Amino acid sequence: MEALKFIGAAIAVFTGGCSGIGEGLICAKAIEGMARNPEMYSKLRASMILGCALDETTSIYALLIAILCLFVG
Repeated sequence: MEALKFIGAAIAVFTGGCSGIGEGLICAKAIEGMARNPEMYSKLRASMILGCALDETTSIYALLIAILCLFVG
């Protein structure tokens, strides 16, 4: 049973790590859009910040789940 806790925590940490890849893609595509169409800067920036915030909450939830798996379960 102890090994399952560690496996669950590892999966949660992996999810949080993959969130960083998603955040990088969000920023890269937003900068690419700003370079192609500078008039859309403010709309793209707002969407990028919202996307990064949502992506960051995913990694925070993954960290919370990992901690819960290790210390509560």
